[in-house]
Amino acid sequence: MEDIDVVDKINHAGNWLVNNQELLIHYAVNIVAAIIILFIGLLISRIVARTLNRMMKARHIDATVADFVSAVLRYGIVIFTLIAALNRIGVQTASIIAVIGAAGLAIGLALQGSLSNFAAGVLLVTFRHFHAGDYVDFSGTSGTVLVVQIFSTTLKTYDGKIVVVPNSKILSGNITNFSQEPNRLIDTIISVSYDADIDVVKKLITDILVADSRVIQDMGLTVRLNALGPSSMDFMVRAWVPRSDQKNATFDLLEKAKVALDEHQIGIPYPQMDVHLYRAPKARSEQDQQMANAATSLDAARAEEESQQVQSQPDADTGKPEPVA
Repeated sequence: MEDIDVVDKINHAGNWLVNNQELLIHYAVNIVAAIIILFIGLLISRIVARTLNRMMKARHIDATVADFVSAVLRYGIVIFTLIAALNRIGVQTASIIAVIGAAGLAIGLALQGSLSNFAAGVLLVTFRHFHAGDYVDFSGTSGTVLVVQIFSTTLKTYDGKIVVVPNSKILSGNITNFSQEPNRLIDTIISVSYDADIDVVKKLITDILVADSRVIQDMGLTVRLNALGPSSMDFMVRAWVPRSDQKNATFDLLEKAKVALDEHQIGIPYPQMDVHLYRAPKARSEQDQQMANAATSLDAARAEEESQQVQSQPDADTGKPEPVA
């Protein structure tokens, strides 16, 4: 009896396979196609990521950035391949794509600042506006570049402070690289008094520049009277020197110029103001003048009254008033 049941089940299964042969073939083809799509997608993702990584490193892009970008691209291709394979076997992928899109949007909003710093970091290491060891200025923040990372750049200031600057802040402002060119310009002003001889001053400063071995003579020297200030004649001094010598060459120029000017008794004036004082009579106010006039009138009235009283007094002998002269 049990053998009959087994035979019936086998016959039933065989009949089902025969009746659904086309459907089974359809699903089998789709599954095989999905496997092929998945295999090819994984292979492409690996090849593309590896090629991109090598290209970025060949352009001397930071290894951390190159690895991160290639990994993001690889996983993006893998996700796209999985969605395509699921869609091939009949799975509705619209909801999956919607979920992935919503998750990506939420993550993007949550990491907006970090993603902007990352994008700026990729651009910085791609275009290479500066390198480690360069002295730069980022919109007022100056220092030597220690390291350029994915999200930030670390500087060391001249006084030994470590400053971490977000990459988005760097890319949104001005970038001044003081180390990109091999030569730097000495650009300073030397002021002397008006009684100095212009030609003598120019010769003294020019001799100092010519005698300095750090000054690049072929690039030209400039020593010219630039302005007539309120208390001094201002000479513009310009000369090119190697980048590493700019500060010391400037310091030495100013020190030697001061010594040379002192030896030739040429003064270096400082701003001054002459104040002249004059003694002037104190002016009476209108009120004081009125009070003085009133006092004068009162004194005159009193004098007249006293005079009349004297004239009206009787003579001591006759008892008659004295005649008015």
